[in-house]
Amino acid sequence: MARIAFFLLLFLSQTVAYSQSEVSQTSVFYEELSNAALSLTKDRVIYDPNYYRIGYPNGDVPAGRGVCTDVVIRAYRKLDIDLQKELHADIKANFELYPSRRMWKLNKPDTNIDHRRVPNLQTYFKRKGTVKKISDNAEDYNVGDIVTWDLGKGITHIGIVVNRRSKDKKRLLIVHNIGYGQVLEDCLFKWKITGHYRYKK
Repeated sequence: MARIAFFLLLFLSQTVAYSQSEVSQTSVFYEELSNAALSLTKDRVIYDPNYYRIGYPNGDVPAGRGVCTDVVIRAYRKLDIDLQKELHADIKANFELYPSRRMWKLNKPDTNIDHRRVPNLQTYFKRKGTVKKISDNAEDYNVGDIVTWDLGKGITHIGIVVNRRSKDKKRLLIVHNIGYGQVLEDCLFKWKITGHYRYKK
């Protein structure tokens, strides 16, 4: 019995150590995502919602151009995750689960624009990431979380929660592009939150 107890204890200790290591690696990933998003604020970017034909995979609109979704795409790319490619694979296999036909009258995937649309990213993160609760409690939002908002009149928005705090230390800040470049702002509760996600491939 003592021998069995010893091996059981050894197994449990290894399991705990593995779990702690996994949590640590996950925390590092989201810190890196935060830092990647913050690095984007150093680039001068003009808000440009125009449709562009871009390469695939790893396609991007011209340097110095972009919208809110491009912040998310570019931050993940700095961590070698290509959301253009990942989303395309999923929308190609599950086209009817995405709002492309309903919202934009498309009949097939489009690698130039699908990943640059907030409702598509929301669908992808729901399917492949973790959906977190929407609340008015700042403590529910963690570094590396993805948040989407309704700006009114059917306008959607998206940004990344980063490891910088508001002046009153009550909220984490957001890196986003709402019309004046890739910026860091205290705007978590500025608009109606419609989605709260966490994604690590």
